[in-house]
Amino acid sequence: MSDIGIVFPGQGAQSLGMLAELGEARAQVRETFEEASDALGLDLWRLAQEGPEADLNRTENTQPVLLAAGVAVYRLWRDEGGSRGVAMAGHSLGEYSALVAAGAMDLGDAVPLVAERGRLMQQAVPEGSGAMAAILGLDDDTVRGLCAQAAGDEVVDAVNFNAPGQVVVAGHKAAVDRVAAAAREAGAKRVVPLAVSAPSHCALMRPAAERLAERLAEVPIRTPEVPVIHNADVAAYEDPERIRDALVRQLHSPVRWVETVRKLHGDGVDTFVEAGPGKVLTGLNRRIERSVITLPVFDLKTLEAALAAMEETAHG
Repeated sequence: MSDIGIVFPGQGAQSLGMLAELGEARAQVRETFEEASDALGLDLWRLAQEGPEADLNRTENTQPVLLAAGVAVYRLWRDEGGSRGVAMAGHSLGEYSALVAAGAMDLGDAVPLVAERGRLMQQAVPEGSGAMAAILGLDDDTVRGLCAQAAGDEVVDAVNFNAPGQVVVAGHKAAVDRVAAAAREAGAKRVVPLAVSAPSHCALMRPAAERLAERLAEVPIRTPEVPVIHNADVAAYEDPERIRDALVRQLHSPVRWVETVRKLHGDGVDTFVEAGPGKVLTGLNRRIERSVITLPVFDLKTLEAALAAMEETAHG
């Protein structure tokens, strides 16, 4: 019998037309988007399908769209007989999808919350003054050291530990540019600037986190029915106050994805189902733990393949 972990992608997974086939074929997907749209007063399905792309990529819109997408895919997966999973995790924004899927938050409460999270992130750093870049081919400590050397009187932090040899840095644009140049000199295979409007998970997000804490205090949170591993601590919490605290700290703390996947695997998870558009986490998880089975679910073909694989492991 295989232990399944459910994981949810974060910002960057969105694309115009995402989940179109599932939305066409399965009513649950559109119904979840309608529930999310009603909570926000914005047609999220139309935004995901028709854009314009610039609007979809604005962080205050991207976050509710991806939350709705992750929850929609998870609900469909369950309706079609997919496993609830023994544990869940989400990459950054995906942590909110995991908490909704685990029954800790209602979708109707979470959608306006993440839209506000996006607005607060954008307000904390004026558009164009922050940046993020992925550095490929250097180890974590080297990247941390380059950030320390390049910061000067600005902020630049190593913020996403996505896979061995893949670290994202974020902060003031000029400081990120300095780290990028230093990384190339240090032998990085590639440095990829990320198309984001706010530099997530760095110290510049502290003011946003403080305001998010006020908003979170108003949102009902319950003990999750399935453990959710939090980005900030690589730990699961039952106490709603500790969950709120982890979500606040998450905004200005690194996403420790490598450790998260290794913890889930160490706790017995040998199959990962990625619920949401694309397969970014599927690729990362495979690089982190080569022995695990990784199953994305974002269209009919991947849904059927994941259900078949689950059946096979159940009888294997």
